[in-house]
Amino acid sequence: MKPFIILFTALLLYLPLFSQNNAESKAIMDRAFAGFETSQGIQLLFKTTSTDAVGNAYEPQSGTAFIKGNRFKLEMETMDIWFDGETQWVFMKETNEVNISKPDGQEVAAVSPLALLGIYKNGYVLKAPVSKIVNGTPVWQIEMTPVTGNRDFKVVTAAISKKNNTVVQVTLTAANGMKTQIDIARYNANHQFDNAMFRFDKTAHPGAEIIDLR
Repeated sequence: MKPFIILFTALLLYLPLFSQNNAESKAIMDRAFAGFETSQGIQLLFKTTSTDAVGNAYEPQSGTAFIKGNRFKLEMETMDIWFDGETQWVFMKETNEVNISKPDGQEVAAVSPLALLGIYKNGYVLKAPVSKIVNGTPVWQIEMTPVTGNRDFKVVTAAISKKNNTVVQVTLTAANGMKTQIDIARYNANHQFDNAMFRFDKTAHPGAEIIDLR
């Protein structure tokens, strides 16, 4: 669970050295980020697959993400996560308990799709886009490397659809050699989500133990 959260919730962080970036790649990423930032409601399916530095594979994680600006809800097999822009709820299905917290900016970036997608903005150099086919979709593939060696990821590769500027795939290579691939499907930005969707509803989870960490 934790590797996925650090990822998905570290696709959508913050970076200013645009002068060192490829201008075409930055323009492509700007369009993809704007789609997330301005939509009233995005729903997508995702699947993450991870391998460590020696090739050992972790169990894949799949789920659905609902996104509206800096608000999001993630539904997975083992847990659901809600974030309303201030408070986060993590519901563990096996134990029927929910942890409530007020995460700081770094903690939000660890789980926010918007923050993960915005990783290109601060501290990474973007290489020129490469035309490829990923999961049957024509994409621009953009590789990003950190300006310094202090970053969590030594390489981030994003595949952006040529047709609609949506993210098709992100591959994250961590400093410790762990590689995680996030594949995104059924991206739909035509939803109108009510803000209540991004808050935990205890009436829908009777008997759940509430652990308030605020």
